[in-house]
Formats: sequence, structure tokens, C-alpha cells
Amino acid sequence: MIDRRRLMASGIAAGTLGLAAPALAHGLNEPYDLPDDYMPQEVRLKSELPPGEIHVDPNQYRLYWTLPKKKAIRFTVGIGRGNLYHPGTFYVGAKREWPKWKPSPAMMERDPQAYTDFLEGERFENGMPGGIANPLGARALYLFSERGRDTYLRIHGTNNPRTIGIEVSNGCARLVNDQVTQLYDMVPLRTRVVLYPKANGRPEHAPVG
Repeated sequence: MIDRRRLMASGIAAGTLGLAAPALAHGLNEPYDLPDDYMPQEVRLKSELPPGEIHVDPNQYRLYWTLPKKKAIRFTVGIGRGNLYHPGTFYVGAKREWPKWKPSPAMMERDPQAYTDFLEGERFENGMPGGIANPLGARALYLFSERGRDTYLRIHGTNNPRTIGIEVSNGCARLVNDQVTQLYDMVPLRTRVVLYPKANGRPEHAPVG
């Protein structure tokens, strides 16, 4: 495991990942430190994978940024709840710092009243501006199909660390803002992203952990 104190004191160098101070859950009075096991760690992979890819194992709530020599940096994520998680192979088609957010057509269809009230009440018809209260957090990677179509799936940040390590989102993978910022800086456009299937109620692991 990469040492927490060394992480916080260093940048991305010599195989370590720099982190800021522990995140606070938005809207809550008490600070919440991520468990040590949720901190980024350099790990050895079970099988050879090309370096410079993202692999998400929803059954373990893990995201892997692959490195040479069967290694990877492992992050812990929140994933899409229920059948809103969509496995497959995607590509990073866009990147945004402090992105704006607007409900996708699918979200509007699932709960039109809630999102209509939100958009009209908050006057966010053209999208909610980026900022600490924005659901996409500090950074977002936009997942596109191989043909270049936006899938409305995102790997993004959150200022609520209590939503990490559970099924919580509308089909996206989320990291705390400190960690998604580090991932964002490493990931170029057109990066291949593999979202592995859920396990259908039985133990199953993606071939990356």
C-alpha cells in the first residue's frame, strides 16, 4: 500500500500519487476520512494489460489506471446503482475541469417531475454551472463509443466521500475530488475505458485486481 503521509507530501513521482487533505462530506458538519483501503495504491495485476487504460471492476468498487509491467494504480469508486450501470468498452471523448451538469435525457425520462422541478426551480435550463455543489465534482471524463457518440456515462468527482464504495449514481463511476483530479491529469483523450459486468449475485472478479 502507498503510504498516506508520503502520498500527501509528494506529487506524481516515483510511482506515488499526491493527495490533498481529507475531503469533507458536503452539507455535513462532521469530517469524514476515507478508509485507508480506499486510498490510491499501486498494485500488481493478475494479467497483462496495456498501460494507459482505465478498467473498472464494479463488484469490488475499484478503478485501475494501468501501468507498464503488470502494475496499476487502484482507486475506489462509487458506481451506478441497479441496472443503471452499463458495462462495455468506451473511450475518453472529452475532459472538463469543474464541469457543468445537466440531467441526461434518460434521467429526465426516468423521473421527469423531479428533474423538471430542479431545472425550473434552480433556473438551470442550460446546465448547472461547475462548482463544489455540482454533482460532477472537480473533474469529469466523458465516455464515448468507439464511433464517437457521447454515451452520457462519466467518470467524475464528488465532494461527498460517503458515496464511495457503494452503488449510488446514475450509471457513472465517481471518485472523491482529490483523487479524480489526480486521475484526470494522467488520462489523455482517446484513452480506452473498460467497464466490467456486475456479478449477478455471485462472487466474480474482473481480471485486473
